[in-house]
Amino acid sequence: MHVKSDSEVTSIDASSPPRSPRRPLYYVQSPSHHDVEKMSYGSSPMGSPSHHYHCSPIHHSRESSTSRFSASLKQPRNPTGWKKLHQGVIDNIEDEEDVKESGGNNGNAIRFYIVCFVLSFIVLFSVFSLILWGASKAYKPDILVQSIVFDKFNIQAGIDNTGVPTDMLSVTSTVRIYYKNTGTFFGVHVTSNPLELYYYQLRVASGHMDKFYVSRKGDRRLAIMVRGNQVPLYGGISVPGGAKEHLEKAQVPLNLTFRVQSRAYVLGKLVKPKFYRNIRCPVLLRGDRLGKHQNLIKSCLYED
Repeated sequence: MHVKSDSEVTSIDASSPPRSPRRPLYYVQSPSHHDVEKMSYGSSPMGSPSHHYHCSPIHHSRESSTSRFSASLKQPRNPTGWKKLHQGVIDNIEDEEDVKESGGNNGNAIRFYIVCFVLSFIVLFSVFSLILWGASKAYKPDILVQSIVFDKFNIQAGIDNTGVPTDMLSVTSTVRIYYKNTGTFFGVHVTSNPLELYYYQLRVASGHMDKFYVSRKGDRRLAIMVRGNQVPLYGGISVPGGAKEHLEKAQVPLNLTFRVQSRAYVLGKLVKPKFYRNIRCPVLLRGDRLGKHQNLIKSCLYED
C-alpha cells in the first residue's frame, strides 16, 4: 500500500469534480388510504418533490405499487363485475319492495273478498228470509167460534161502589172455539185479548183466553168462560121486579168481541210472521134457553 501525503490528497481532491452528497435511504411502511392519495399526486412522505423520490429504486417500486393501488381504488380492474354487483343490489331492493307491495295488495284483496262474502251472505239470507216470510203468510190459521152457552142469568136490585141504588146483572156463559194451524212447516203461539160481552156500549161480561201453542197442521178446541158478576145496569136492562117468570121471558141482545193473535217462529226469532183476527159475534140472551148451546158458526164476522 502506498502512503499518500496530505499534499497529494489535497491535489487529488482539488482536481476531481465535486460530488453531491449521498442521500439517505428511506424505509416506507405500507401507506394508508390518505397517504396513497397523496403519493398518487406525486408528493413524498417527507414533502420532497417526486423527482427526488424516484432516485431510489426502492422508492420507485413503492410509488409504482402505490399508484397501482390508488388506481385500482379509483377505477376497478373489472368494471363489469362491479356493475353486476350494483345491479344485483338494486334488483334485491326492488324485489323486496315488490314483495311488500304484493303482500299489501294480497291483504287488501283478502279483506275485499271477506267484505264481499259477508255482504253476499247478508243479502242471500235476507232474500231467503223474505221468501220464508211470504210463504208463511199464505198459511193463515182457521178460527171458528162454534157456540155459546148461557149457564146463569140474573137481575136483581143492588147498590154500586159509590152507593147509588140500581139493578145489578150477573151472567155466566161458555164460548167454544175451534183453532187450526194450516202451516205445514211451522208452529204458532196463540194469544188473545179478553173476550167481552156488550149490551150496546155497556160491558156486561168478560173472559180470558190462556196462551197456547199449536204445532204444524195441528188444531185445538177451546172452552172459555165469559162472565159478569153484579154489574150495575143503571136502567140499561129493565126487568120488572126481577121475578123468575119475567127473567124467562127476557131477551137481551149482546155482542161477543175479541181479537186473536197468532205468531209463528219460522226461522227461530229472525222470521216471525204474525196473524191477527178480529171476531165479532151477535148473541141473543134468552132467559128460557139457559144451558142450551146457541150456534154461532154462521153468525160471526171475521176480519184480519
